[in-house]
Amino acid sequence: MLQRTEGIVLRTIPYGEADLIATYLTKDLGIVKVFAKSPRKTKSRFGSSLEPLTFSRIAFWGKEDAALPRLTQPRLTQADIVHPFSSLRESLHCFIRVSELIEQTLHLVPERDTGRNVFPLLMNTLAIMEAGCRNPLIGLFYKLKLLEITGFLPGLHSCGRCGGRSNAFHLSHGTVLCLQCSEDEDISSRLSPGVTAFYSSLMKWEISKLDRLKPDEGIVKELSLLLDEHSRYITEKNLRSREFKRT
Repeated sequence: MLQRTEGIVLRTIPYGEADLIATYLTKDLGIVKVFAKSPRKTKSRFGSSLEPLTFSRIAFWGKEDAALPRLTQPRLTQADIVHPFSSLRESLHCFIRVSELIEQTLHLVPERDTGRNVFPLLMNTLAIMEAGCRNPLIGLFYKLKLLEITGFLPGLHSCGRCGGRSNAFHLSHGTVLCLQCSEDEDISSRLSPGVTAFYSSLMKWEISKLDRLKPDEGIVKELSLLLDEHSRYITEKNLRSREFKRT
């Protein structure tokens, strides 16, 4: 069956000498993998449309149940570029930051899951980062919203069992727990008062107005570390882009 939609290239994996398996985040079909025939040849009809982050109108057909990758994936038949987001690829600093968000998305969003509104979040984030990607709040905002959309948002305001007050975050529960409810379980971290307040504020903010926020750097770092550890715990995966940034 031929399907048409719009999608952003999240990643591509080489297959054979000239083929690719491309992963798209689509507007209405969730994350979709497609097989692209010969896009790595100089005369390919796909041109640069399969570069990471490229937003295109695409068409593909085929079934998903067969033995070989080129048969299991729907076959890409058309990819017309709407917006390339090329400036985000041309800056190593920006590309590493965006790659971290893309990895996080691939880890948290199941393929073909159409019940989550991730596409507009990523589109808005890429547009904001294209205008300037140095603000660390952009990535932090994206991670928070992605965790909220996928149902993994950590609970920082009150005890996850009784609703009482607490600042003791337990990684294995994804929430703060009060002394009575946590019993003898080890605390992963104690949240500073500023982190909880900033967390609440950021969740209500608009991504287009993030440059108006001027939080303390220590609070941003504390919340970032907590979210990264929380995400790593629930996905059981490390982000390769973050490891690359540290080297």
